[in-house]
Amino acid sequence: MDGETGTNGGQDAARTSLRERKKRRTRQAIANAALRLFAERGYEESTIADIAAAADVSPRTFFSYFPSKEDVVFAEIDDRLAEVSERLRRTPGETPMETIRRSVMDVLEAIVSEHGEYGAVQISLILERPGLQARALQRMTDTQEKIEALLRDLCPGIAEIDAVAASGVAIGGMQAVVAHCRREGYDPISMRTALDRAVDIVEHGLVSVDALSRPSP
Repeated sequence: MDGETGTNGGQDAARTSLRERKKRRTRQAIANAALRLFAERGYEESTIADIAAAADVSPRTFFSYFPSKEDVVFAEIDDRLAEVSERLRRTPGETPMETIRRSVMDVLEAIVSEHGEYGAVQISLILERPGLQARALQRMTDTQEKIEALLRDLCPGIAEIDAVAASGVAIGGMQAVVAHCRREGYDPISMRTALDRAVDIVEHGLVSVDALSRPSP
């Protein structure tokens, strides 16, 4: 019985994993189709029906992944920030600074590997449209608050201002460099070099926070 339960549990986990991979692929396909249409036709001229057709899904499926056309612009940004939040967990024997660097570097590898021709389109849309700028600012604020909360868990006893400043430096610094690289059309190798340098600068700015250098129990 235990063996059967274990087998069924493994099969259920495999099915769940397969569903999640399919969902991620569908979400990415919708986002890529949207950015392609925005580049070819323009943002206002591209409807949700157009995006759904280009991604080979129904408008209903589009709305199951994105509440609006505005949200699809931020698909990759949201996914990458969510990954940082998921990875930023305490690891025994590792200092919070080491955890932060490892987590950020893993996510940056994904950003560079997915660095495509529509990255510049995404950044241009955000910079040119007040409505998207407002959404971007709200996302940044929400993310910094989440990272601040994770830092408090990562570093029990960290000072309030240290947690606030550290989260702002880390998220703001990396976001600014990614946006710059895409806006200026950096190739993947140049972007990798720029992001490595950005991580060094952010880390240098955080070394003054003593709580980040104490190993987790």
